[in-house]
Amino acid sequence: MAQKYRLLLTLIVMLTLGVFVPQRSLMHAAEAQQVIHQLRIYEIFNNNKKAFHDRFRDHAMRIMAKYDFKIVATWESKKDNRTEFVYLLEWPDKETMTDRWRKFLQDQEWIKIKKETGEMNGPLVGEIQDRTLYLTDYSPREVLAK
Repeated sequence: MAQKYRLLLTLIVMLTLGVFVPQRSLMHAAEAQQVIHQLRIYEIFNNNKKAFHDRFRDHAMRIMAKYDFKIVATWESKKDNRTEFVYLLEWPDKETMTDRWRKFLQDQEWIKIKKETGEMNGPLVGEIQDRTLYLTDYSPREVLAK
């Protein structure tokens, strides 16, 4: 009799796990789908490229971190005769992205650094392209950054 109860208990546990564990995985997948990425492309100028990279690396990234920017990667690229700085951000949702950009752009330290570096080096950035990227349901990776 005790063995039947053990078997019944084992079956109940297995069924419970079979029902709840996949649902938790589905919930995680749904949460991951809400993640969005933001692609930023800046035209930068060869005569002051070093000043741009110094400012982005030493100041912008540090101040962005204060506002929970998650920088996935940064690149430099050439298109036609134009040098571009490209970076990818990851956000939990569009509302957070909008809020954090507002806070970053209003940050007094960032405003001061942009003004000072612009006065010393001239314009560091030309055209800016900004794209919000939403993962497709068939994307090979649900989350690009960990």
